Amino acid sequence: MWLWLLPGAGQADVPAHGTRVVHIVLVWLKEPGNVVHRQQIIAASRGFEAIPGVLDVSVGEVVPSDRDVVDDSFDVGLYLTFESVDAMNAYLVDERHQRQLREVFRPLAERYSVYDFIDRPQEKR
Repeated sequence: MWLWLLPGAGQADVPAHGTRVVHIVLVWLKEPGNVVHRQQIIAASRGFEAIPGVLDVSVGEVVPSDRDVVDDSFDVGLYLTFESVDAMNAYLVDERHQRQLREVFRPLAERYSVYDFIDRPQEKR
């Protein structure tokens, strides 16, 4: 089951500690398809692995698709996992993250969308 975290919606039900969090970011470049800019976003994102509380970073370019259900309009996708909501919140204000936003993401990105959810592993029977 996926629980989408929206500002102010159901946050009382989300534990701040001990629950893995997934943070997905989709980036649309100011110059769509620009290979150099894609690589700059990807390289900057790899540095997020060094921030405490980040468990994993996966990042890459969009896979073009002809399927109607696939949104392939973005340029770069990031998939980060955190050890907790608190860890994700600390990452968001960490200077290394903020620096990459200022120096790489904002100058290159037209827009981005973010999706956060709790990873609820299937209970063993």
